[in-house]
This record gives sequence, C-alpha cells and structure tokens, in this order.
Amino acid sequence: MPAIRVLTALDQARTQYYHFKAIIIAGMGLFTDSYDLFCIAPVMKLIGRVYYHDPSGGGAPGVTPPAVVSATVGVALLGAVAGNLAFGALGDRAGRRRVYGASLLLMVCASVGSGFSVCRTRGCALASLCLFRFLLGVAIGGDYPLSATIMSEFANRRTRGAFIAAVFSMQGFGILASSAATMAVAAAFDRCTGRRAPLDTPEAADIAWRVILMVGALPAAVTFYWRMAMPETARYTALVEHDVVKATNDIGRVLTDLNLGAVTEEEAAAFRRAAPAPPAAAASYGLFSRRFLRRHGRDLLACASAWFLLDIPYYSSTLFQSQIYQPWFPPAGRVNAFQEAFNVAKFQAIVAAASTIPGYFAAVLLIDRAGRRRLQMAGFLLMAVFLLALAAGPYDRYWRRGGHAATGAAGYMVLYALTFFSANLGPNTTTFIVPAELFPARLRSTCHGISGAAGKLGALVGAVGFLWASQDPDKGKVMAGYEPGIGMKYALVILGGICLLGLAVTYVLTPETMGRSLEENESENDDDSRSHAAAGAGGAGQRFQQEFASGVELPKSPASVASSHLSTSPIHPHRFSV
Repeated sequence: MPAIRVLTALDQARTQYYHFKAIIIAGMGLFTDSYDLFCIAPVMKLIGRVYYHDPSGGGAPGVTPPAVVSATVGVALLGAVAGNLAFGALGDRAGRRRVYGASLLLMVCASVGSGFSVCRTRGCALASLCLFRFLLGVAIGGDYPLSATIMSEFANRRTRGAFIAAVFSMQGFGILASSAATMAVAAAFDRCTGRRAPLDTPEAADIAWRVILMVGALPAAVTFYWRMAMPETARYTALVEHDVVKATNDIGRVLTDLNLGAVTEEEAAAFRRAAPAPPAAAASYGLFSRRFLRRHGRDLLACASAWFLLDIPYYSSTLFQSQIYQPWFPPAGRVNAFQEAFNVAKFQAIVAAASTIPGYFAAVLLIDRAGRRRLQMAGFLLMAVFLLALAAGPYDRYWRRGGHAATGAAGYMVLYALTFFSANLGPNTTTFIVPAELFPARLRSTCHGISGAAGKLGALVGAVGFLWASQDPDKGKVMAGYEPGIGMKYALVILGGICLLGLAVTYVLTPETMGRSLEENESENDDDSRSHAAAGAGGAGQRFQQEFASGVELPKSPASVASSHLSTSPIHPHRFSV
C-alpha cells in the first residue's frame, strides 16, 4: 500500500491551536460526565430531606434509603456500559464525528430530563430520575470511546499521550464545577428561604436539586456547535472510508501548518488500487474472528481487565466520601437541607483540588516521558499501598475514636487523598489512553468501548457492592437501611488486593505504546512482536524507538514508509512526498 502523506503529517505535526481546541471540545463530554456523577451525592441529601422526612423520626432529618441511592447510581453505570458498547461500535461504522454529535445531544437532553418531571410525588419523581439517569449514562458511556479515539487520531506521535490525558483531565474540572454549582445553588436557596431550622425543609428544596442536575446540560450544550463542526478524523477517512483526498482536504482546513499541498489524481488512484474495497476490508478479519483474537485478543484482554480492576477501588473510594466527610462537618441534625448539601459539595471540591486534579496534571506531564505501562504499574502499586495503609494505619483512630484526633484525622485524609492522586497519575488515565492507541482504525472505537464497558462493570461492583459490603458486621453499628457487612477495614484490604492484581495484569499483558505510530498496530508483519511486549522492559514502544534510533529497518506500515521518505527530503523538509 502506498504511503499516506496526511497520516505522516499528523504524526510529525507541531502542536497547533486546533489541538488545544480539540482538547476542550472532546473534553466537555468527560467534564459533563464527572459533573453528573459527583453532583448526585448532595442531590441525594436534598431528596432525602424532601421525600423521606419522617415527622415521628425523633428529631432526625430525612435520609434517602441506601437502596434508592444504589439504584440511582447503578442505573447510570448500567447505561454507561450500554453506551460504551453501542456508540463505540457506531463510531467505527458511521464515523466518529456523526456519532459524536449524537452522544452529546443525548447528554444534553438527559441532563435536562434528570431534573425535570411533570409530577412531584416520590415514586414518580424517582422513577423519572432513574430513567433519565440511565439515558445520561448511555450518553456518557458513548462519549468515552469517541473522545479518546478522535483525540488519538488528531494528535501527533510525540505528544499523543499528553493530549489524550488532557482530554481525560477535564473530569477533574467537572468535579470542581459540580461542587461550585451545588454550593452556589444551595447557598442561594438557603438565603432566599430565610435560613430555615435544621428540620424545616421548604418546598423550594425540591426545586434546588432539579436545578443542580439541569445545570449539567450547559457545558455540553455550549460545545455542541464546535463538535458538529469538527471534520472527520483523517485516519478514519483514509483507512476506513479509503478516501485519501477527502482526508487531506479535511485535515488541511483545521491544521493549517501542515503544508500538505494538493493530492494528485495519480496518488489517489494508486492508493485506491492498493487499498481493498470496503467489503473486502471488513471481511479480512472481524472483531470475532480468529485472526483478531490472535493479533489483538491479548491487547483487548489487557485493556478491559485493567480498566475493570481499576474502577472497583476507584469508585468505591469515591463513594466512601459520604462517610469520610462526616467528622469534619456538623451532624445532619444540626444543619438544614441546603447547608448539608453545601458541606458535601465543599468536601468534594477540597478532595478534587488537593489530589484529583494534581494527579491529572502529573499524568499529562509524565505520560510521554515515563510511558503508559510504567505509570499504570506505579499507579496500581501506590493505590494498593495507600489503601492498605488506610486499613492498617490510622483506621482505628479515625473511625473508632470519632475522627477528631488531629493525628488520626490528618493522617487518614492525607492517605485518602493520595489514593486519588495515584489513580489519576496512573491507571485511571492510562486505561483511557491505551485502548485508543492499540487497535486498527476500523476497530479502534469498538475496542475502546468494550474496554470502557468492562470498566463501568467494575464501577458497578465498587459503587454498589462495596458500599454495602463495607458496613460494620455489628448490626447495632450498621448505618440505617443497610445490612451488616465485612466492615470498612476489610473492604479496604480487599480493594488494596485488587490493585495488586491490576499491577500483575499490567505487567503480564499490557504493551507500551509510547512513541509508536497508530499505524504500526496495523502492520501485517507485526503479528507477534507485540504479543510479548509486556514481558520485556519497555515493551514494543521502546523496541520501536531503539530500532528507529539505531537505523534498523522496521516492518513497513504506511506511516513508517512515509516517515522514511520524510527524513530524506533535503530540499523541502516541510513537504511530504509519497
């Protein structure tokens, strides 16, 4: 197959304004994702006050039953599983850009619908909330493979990891926006309703939680136009639709510094003759074929299993916040509904600013220096260390003795924050990046969707299963509405063990993709070299770099052939010849 100049140009391109614009456009879906997932905790506090107030409760405020909380969280995660699979597959069949707009539109509608229901009875309001949370989960799940795939196909080879990590880091800012919006709404309603007594919940509280949920539609709606104006990625157009002329023209409109020039009819004809027709390409090997299993089955297993194992402790730790923040703020019986929601959001903002966002920034800085595999292994190891330390170290001082001892409270919070920093520095970011780099263009979005769906199944185990399992085995100490479990201490030990298992999976299965062209994964002569990458230090990415630096000729993919032509053009180094 002849070399494709536009793909070589993308791999060698300097960072331009449009790269940063693409990060914002692609990241808004993940921004909305974290907004909607993190605002549900304070929203559940308001719903408990509004719909579950018991006048005979002995001076205790209304609390949303755990089964209702689990259902509300669970339906969103189940929707995300469906969205990853459905939109991931559609992204490879209908094109990234078309499906991208559809997922964002669904996200906007579901965010508005989550807060809007025509009835105000408890059953009807909660049923409406669960329905739209499921649809919102579908949209959020669909955004994962599309955002990662689009950014990976726009980025250059040198900084591709940092660009994709920057897209994913928008989740951290979504958490801050969720907390800020919740605090603003709660403070405004608290002031307008006259700062009611703790057990006096006004009807306006039923409006407040709806406003918080509907605000989540704004960032996605603002970027809808720019998302629809994005061109289709050049890799999809050239490698899947086999239209190299359109790919060159599309990318030339947004990355103006490439200086590609016009594609001649001879070049286009040569590529069409060498490229198989779309039906033949689809028949070469499919997702469920033995050839795919031989070439990419191990990679898919590595991505899906690592993401699954990561999301169990990550989402468990996220939901532990509702218990961990309690010693730091007044008891629920001493504050009104708006103040309680404000305090929950405030604690989430502190954790995000102190650990979550710094972890994302560290990943952006290190991902193209240390490599994906090393960061993922380091992140899993550090998460295991901190989770086990939480269980064995200041656990008793924090939980058994009230949490107000300075050493116990401070030590527990530092270790807790470090688990989030470690996750975002390592596997929470790398599991999003690696599936977007390993698979062929015509299956890239589908495989990323499968990996993401596995992750959301892990999130479901962590968010629902471990929330119940972490309850105290003593029935007298179990939180209202729960059943006795194994206790938080042993739950933390198990979560630490899961992180160690993730470390082992990464070491055995995950290859290195740093510095490797996306097209290298489609090379016909590279079937076996990457299957053993995890066993060696550095993996296939380092092998590619070492051989490239030493002048050893690699198996020729379209991108690697064009790269060699690029390096031997002494007259016009800014031009790309076939």
